[in-house]
Amino acid sequence: MDIQVVYNTPHEIPLGVPIAVYFYLTGLSAGSFVISVIAVLGGRKEYKPLGRIGAIVAPVALIVAPAFLIVDLEQPMRFWHLFVFMNPQSPITYGSFLLTLYPINGIIYAWFLFRGEQALAKILGLLGIPLAICTHGYTGFILALGKGRALWSTALMPTLFIVSAMVSGMGLMIVLATLRWKYFSKGRPPEALAQDRQLILGLGKILGGCVLFDLFLIGNDILVLLTSKTEELAVAHLILTGRFAPLFVGVEIFLGGIIPALLVFLPVTSRRVRYCFLASCLTLVGILAMRIVVVIAGQSIPLH
Repeated sequence: MDIQVVYNTPHEIPLGVPIAVYFYLTGLSAGSFVISVIAVLGGRKEYKPLGRIGAIVAPVALIVAPAFLIVDLEQPMRFWHLFVFMNPQSPITYGSFLLTLYPINGIIYAWFLFRGEQALAKILGLLGIPLAICTHGYTGFILALGKGRALWSTALMPTLFIVSAMVSGMGLMIVLATLRWKYFSKGRPPEALAQDRQLILGLGKILGGCVLFDLFLIGNDILVLLTSKTEELAVAHLILTGRFAPLFVGVEIFLGGIIPALLVFLPVTSRRVRYCFLASCLTLVGILAMRIVVVIAGQSIPLH
């Protein structure tokens, strides 16, 4: 008598959308902080509002971000175990302290900046840049250690996370600077308004450069997947032609990458603030889509 045994092993996705949002917010924070410090170190008067905007956004975004991380835990009330039961070999241990030290540094930096103590603000800013980069870079490092996850297991992942953080941070700075220029400039002289306009358009060019570099890294990653083995090829088809294609190709690449780059570089649109603002909004949407694709699609190919 022949017996056929069928095993039905469920495929679980441990990390959900809250983790993707957590990655997104830490990226916004890191990018905003770095841009703020660069603006402050530049010392130019027209960059001063940009430094203050980033100084507020960075700690606020990072204070909100861990809430999504805690929500995703199966037992959220045990989050404090990360600080008590430390594992020196685990990147998460170091990340837990980075998530504590970086916002504290950011708050002190903002305090000195708004009090006009530029020298102390610059010192805190210089100390905070490596904290900001490490705080977001370690999230990509954690994913890169996910052996068996074809979309994650690449040395490009930490760099891709840091570059995308600069894209989203720059995009957010442009959005907030534009809103300030448009709606909160009553009574300011025309010369100051003209300076703000040129600043926004200049930031748009930098944003376009960051977007192109981000697309370059993504293209390299996809080419490696397409020329690799079965699992890598499967995840490439999943995001290029499968159920994640609309989010990856449509939103992340086209809507959040190609269109913003065209808007900030084409002569017809590059001289208008409205198109720079639109490009920035699209990049924010595109980077959020990137986080969701990386987290969810990266777990969608079964390990068995």
